[in-house]
Amino acid sequence: MSKKIQSYIKLQVLSGMANPSPPVGPALGQKGINIMEFCKNFNEKTKNLEKGIPIPVIISVFSDKTFTFITKTPPASILLKRMAKVDKGSGENKKNKIGKITNKQIKEISNIKIKDMNSNNINKIALSIIGTAKSIGLIIED
Repeated sequence: MSKKIQSYIKLQVLSGMANPSPPVGPALGQKGINIMEFCKNFNEKTKNLEKGIPIPVIISVFSDKTFTFITKTPPASILLKRMAKVDKGSGENKKNKIGKITNKQIKEISNIKIKDMNSNNINKIALSIIGTAKSIGLIIED
């Protein structure tokens, strides 16, 4: 018999750097989850990723206070900024362009994000990534 899921917790945690401080500690503590166990398991699972990149995680909390979690790919905006070699997005994306990204790089990001998107059509995913690129102030080149 499977356990009954009590709730879900959605967080973004830096890869390899989970610790009991906010936001992890308070979010898990109020559900009665062993915080240190989560931190140890999360850090172990993300140790091969670039350290410090935000990783979305969905934690399933069961009625007996045990948990499981799944990690997602980093947000598209983070991947775009890293490929364009910029630190942050533009405050005025229509007036102030901060960098450039190629269609080849868009396809690379689309291939990374395909497992977390609700479409299997790579062209539609690429259009979504292009929209994100424009919203942070990037210029798309061929």
